[in-house]
Amino acid sequence: MSVTVATLGFPRIGPRRELKTALESYWSGKSDRAALLAVAAGLRAKTWARQKELGVDHVPSNDFSFYDHVLDTSAMVGAIPGIYGWTGGPVDLDTYFAMARGAQGAEGGEAHADCGHGCTHKAVDVPAAEMTKWFDTNYHYLVPEFSTGQSFALSSTKVVDEFLEAKAQGVHTRPVLLGPVTFLRLGKSHTGDVNREELLRALLPVYEEVLRRLSAAGADWVQMDEPCLVLDLTHEDRALLAMAYEALGKAAPAVKLMLTAYFGGLGENLDEAVNLPVAGLHLDLVRAPEELEAVLAKAPKELVLSLGVVDGRNVWRADLETILARLEPVAKGRDIVLAPSCSLLHTPIDLAQETALDEDVRSWLAFAVQKIEELATLARALNEGRASVAGPLAASSAAAAARRTSPKIHDGAVAARLKAVDAAMTRRNLAFADRRGLQAEALGLPAFPTTTIGSFPQTEEVRRARAAHGKGTMTDADYEAFLREETARTVRWQEEIGLDVLVHGEFERNDMVQYFGEQLSGFVFTKHGWVQSYGSRCVRPPILFGDVSRPKPMTVGWWTYAQGLTERPMKGMLTGPVTILNWSFVRDDVPRELACRQVALAIRDEVADLEKAGAKVIQIDEAALREGLPLRRGDWEHYLDWAVECFRITASGVADATQIHTHMCYSEFNDIIAAIGDMDADVISIETARSRMELLGAFADYSYPAEIGPGVYDIHSPRVPAVEEMTGLLAAARSRLSPEQLWVNPDCGLKTRKWPETRAALVNMVAAAKQVRELA
Repeated sequence: MSVTVATLGFPRIGPRRELKTALESYWSGKSDRAALLAVAAGLRAKTWARQKELGVDHVPSNDFSFYDHVLDTSAMVGAIPGIYGWTGGPVDLDTYFAMARGAQGAEGGEAHADCGHGCTHKAVDVPAAEMTKWFDTNYHYLVPEFSTGQSFALSSTKVVDEFLEAKAQGVHTRPVLLGPVTFLRLGKSHTGDVNREELLRALLPVYEEVLRRLSAAGADWVQMDEPCLVLDLTHEDRALLAMAYEALGKAAPAVKLMLTAYFGGLGENLDEAVNLPVAGLHLDLVRAPEELEAVLAKAPKELVLSLGVVDGRNVWRADLETILARLEPVAKGRDIVLAPSCSLLHTPIDLAQETALDEDVRSWLAFAVQKIEELATLARALNEGRASVAGPLAASSAAAAARRTSPKIHDGAVAARLKAVDAAMTRRNLAFADRRGLQAEALGLPAFPTTTIGSFPQTEEVRRARAAHGKGTMTDADYEAFLREETARTVRWQEEIGLDVLVHGEFERNDMVQYFGEQLSGFVFTKHGWVQSYGSRCVRPPILFGDVSRPKPMTVGWWTYAQGLTERPMKGMLTGPVTILNWSFVRDDVPRELACRQVALAIRDEVADLEKAGAKVIQIDEAALREGLPLRRGDWEHYLDWAVECFRITASGVADATQIHTHMCYSEFNDIIAAIGDMDADVISIETARSRMELLGAFADYSYPAEIGPGVYDIHSPRVPAVEEMTGLLAAARSRLSPEQLWVNPDCGLKTRKWPETRAALVNMVAAAKQVRELA
């Protein structure tokens, strides 16, 4: 019996975010298509070679993407909405990036009546496709769009091209495809319900053609990602899986299919998975370690098992001795593949770049490269015996023992404070209906009040100043003076255009989670630990390694300075505990809810200090609350109970006249609307521009009692929406909610945008609000 190694996917962005630089240079017109393609080809070549050198037997291809692998799949099968002006043939980069980012140009071109977004944009002025979160991760994907009578055609040969590209470089890869059933499940229709069986029958010939072309090119294995297998599947879903793999298994008999499920256990879908006509099956044994025995009992002997034994979503070093003890009996009886639990897309690339980390904490970590080394060590131990890797095994055991006993992790004062939390700390004094009048009197705002979500553009000048300060070439005094001027300029401009509730712009903040983590105990930070969020947007998640507390106030000074510049209300801006948790690499030695309660108490202290300083409006962003929802419905209640409790711990210590806001990013709210109501925020702002206010349906059906700011401006696109477009969105919002509930704001923070488009869009937004007031 043999043991081999696979990775399922590798980070695309490059060790120094080379892809981000190349994309943004191309989008800004500073470089051409050839330069972008050259950077991409260089990154792919280095990634393939590096994995091969590290001992990967099944190196993936087609895991690279210019923006998103789901968008790549839409391009592959020709699922391009008519609004983008595509008329068939290969999908070019302009169309691809228009779907990803929107497009805006001079007037002209043909109008598209079949705009699935209900717009009347011309081909040169189109919004980006809807974006949402990839399962329960912080990665965003572009939502496929289908219509009744949808046809598909092979419109991109990227998967074959990249297989041949690697082959020419001497690397025989295992191409990765997003499976057809998951692809359809991720999509939506703006033209009414579509029949998924009909869609699948139309889609399968494209997948069959891709497999035939891969077979002709020399591929022997293809990885078919079907993470829908870890969801609550219906009988229809299972029938579609059976139909799909019956057809795909026959399309190219020489190609073996590795069916890949991740982000959870198969559960009641296990019988379906082990009996599909595929050659291999991947299991996420990090999220569902208990499933190995059941699969071994039911899987045919000839089914190759890929075992996800190293965490592909977190940064903690694996305990190799413990894993080996479990794998050794398995490896004696059948061929197995060792792999991370999921693609390594969700981890930083290389711990070797981190030379400034606390040495103890560093010894407990493993990034993508180190995880491959762990897999290679495990494979060698199983193939050649433990003695062949005695050194790495001993180092792994020593690191695990040191982490368990380290005094850096545990804080008795934090534990004592947690025990003192009672029900009174999770409740406001008055119900919202009674608080509302007090807040209206305190704030004196007009109907349809305008605000923004928090951040303003972090220009190149801001980033240069931050970098210079970090390197010590700009003094503390000069850096603070620079930030004060940026803040003052932004406050003055908000007053000039007529915004009602202002923000200070957050120029002192590097990231909405990192900024707070840097000031809380229990966190460490990397220099190069970037992971992709979407497109060229990369984040450096904090590493939560120990108990959390707040040594001193974190935002009060900057809020006080900004409020002193204006008579208008200035929002205090905080990130909520659930979002800090979900957007960090979280410790795996305690329950997530315990770590979240620790963060909640720290943020509660900050809320109290802001109120003491005079803040009448405090926003506690919970952008990631829906993102953290477990994938199985049976696990929802427990998560929502502690997540909502943590938010209420942060928000419930203020006076009733203090208005608490929260913000949530792209989410399907229907499933959690009752929990959102239970949060008891006074105002919630949500991202609704790309969905054309569709997401408000959940709030209307629930009769949501509090106030809502539905986004009228998609900040993930450089496009500037017209006043008429925004008033149309507000009209759609008014058709679902009462006018007294509505605020007017962008979808999200403006950090990633440039000032010219930001100014133009917000001027239009204020004008739209004034028009709606006049009509009310």
